[in-house]
Amino acid sequence: MPDDFERMWADLAPIGRSASSGGYHRSPFTAPERELDAWFVEQADARGLRVERDEIGNVVAWWDVGSGPGVLTGSHLDSVLDGGAYDGPLGVVSALAAVDALRERGFAPARPIGVATFVEEEGSRFGIACLGSRLATGAMTWEAARQLRDRDGVPFGDVVAGASSSLLADVGTFVELHVEQGRDLVDRGAAVGVGSEIWPHGRYRLDFAGEANHAGTTRMEDRVDPMLSYAMSALAANKQARLAGQRATFGRVEVTPNGTNAVPSRVTAWLDARCATEDALAELVGAIERQAIDRAGRDGTTLSLTAESVSGPVVFDPRLAASVAADHAGGDWPIIPTAAGHDAGILSAAGIPTAMLFVRNPTGVSHSPAEHAEMADCLAGVSALAETLERLSR
Repeated sequence: MPDDFERMWADLAPIGRSASSGGYHRSPFTAPERELDAWFVEQADARGLRVERDEIGNVVAWWDVGSGPGVLTGSHLDSVLDGGAYDGPLGVVSALAAVDALRERGFAPARPIGVATFVEEEGSRFGIACLGSRLATGAMTWEAARQLRDRDGVPFGDVVAGASSSLLADVGTFVELHVEQGRDLVDRGAAVGVGSEIWPHGRYRLDFAGEANHAGTTRMEDRVDPMLSYAMSALAANKQARLAGQRATFGRVEVTPNGTNAVPSRVTAWLDARCATEDALAELVGAIERQAIDRAGRDGTTLSLTAESVSGPVVFDPRLAASVAADHAGGDWPIIPTAAGHDAGILSAAGIPTAMLFVRNPTGVSHSPAEHAEMADCLAGVSALAETLERLSR
């Protein structure tokens, strides 16, 4: 017998979990993430689902019923560094449980239903978010992807078989369930919501170059210190984002030579910026860059800014969202935006009609060990997803 939701969730809980922080380290193609991948295939086999895998590492388990374009659901199994348990796996476990629910009630879909797991959604290893779905949809070329390197210098092309993927060829609709990464549903008192849009967002690398020197013998006025240029730029980014009501975050920094008693020669920092519109994103990043260049000029350092990945706004099909949200036992589900990126956004941009379901997060915290959803809300999400799949596969 296939495992139920609570058993599946308990099975996943220890995989890749840090004993010290309680957070998860499930980077793509590392042992914990591969263990989750094997677990998914076992669960698909237990349900008699047909498993397809592409050369990139994406997987779809198909319930081969009906005919015509399939209804696809699912999410991802990788995590950010020291991340939470729910971001990604909740959508995969809920999808398997939703298939079980449909079978238990004797529903016979008119269209095939698939459960997907996309690789490297977080960009935690190779730096590009939604890499698996970008390659599967053709949004990114293999030539560009194969040259991406992780922090140890390992090329993406060395850990995957190749670029070929036909997993989405027969997909007519995609639905992704995800834990909410904010407090909108908490404020509304709703366990489940439907996505309306994804804010445009981007990742930018800022390279500050200066002059290495001795921390003790070099007078403060004689220093060419890129750490100062970076520090003031980070403060400027925070101020600009707050004034504009947008988002700007420096969450990763690399320092050369990274010595306690040395003025650094180079500081590389990654900016994550997210805004309600593309114009606002361009204005925010432009303002941060101008202030960083100005500060670098005063410090005697130099700055170069490189956009490593930029995703435009995604507006989910309004009619599909309204159809998914409407006329449930407890009334309509709220339709809400998100500033977080998802595989659903990539598939939607590729022309696949797409919807998202969100499950309430009582703290609103995500990308952290504190990320959470109550079991009752998770089970409500399973019911919501099963109902949605039934509607879409009639």
